Amino acid sequence: MDNFLLCDRDLPPALLERYMQAEAIAVDTETMGLKPGRDRLCLVQLCDGDGYVTALRIELGQGDAPNLKALMEAEAVTKIFHFARFDIAALKYQLGIQTAPFFCTKIASKLARTYSGSHGLKSLVKELAGVELDKSAQSSDWGNVMALSEEQLAYAANDVRYLIGLRQQLTAMLKREGRWELAEQCFCCLPTVVELDLRQFDNVFEH
Repeated sequence: MDNFLLCDRDLPPALLERYMQAEAIAVDTETMGLKPGRDRLCLVQLCDGDGYVTALRIELGQGDAPNLKALMEAEAVTKIFHFARFDIAALKYQLGIQTAPFFCTKIASKLARTYSGSHGLKSLVKELAGVELDKSAQSSDWGNVMALSEEQLAYAANDVRYLIGLRQQLTAMLKREGRWELAEQCFCCLPTVVELDLRQFDNVFEH
């Protein structure tokens, strides 16, 4: 794949410097399942505005990644996720990363695209970027990080390639509809929701 690099355990210093120069980067994670306390983090994907993708393999039992942590916690770089609630929890639980600041395209879509009930990444990319994503590798074994298939790596790369463009379009829609400040407030409260998830509190706002 063009503009794609596979790394082990942490970002090399040169890549850290490159991504630190960006105003925003796209981020995604691949895990063994959907429960951070049970299912380990296997892969972290990053993409900058030039479309340069890095996939970082996280080894079994790995508990930190200092360069990745520095990037994810850098206040000058906005991290763009689709369903940030999950990815931020996975990064925090396994690598001790307190991600900030960030933008969530799923939250933005739900606030901006109220004409649609489809807010998955596949639907968003199809409507706003005109690209049909192949999601066939989504539910696959990400744990064998040293032997990921070409299909898995292509899937992982595509999950971050379009997020920067989606952020721009969704931000414009939110501002047009007078919902941008509401979106910002949602992003600000999300770390608390993540902490509730990690501590296994459910439905604390219900009667």
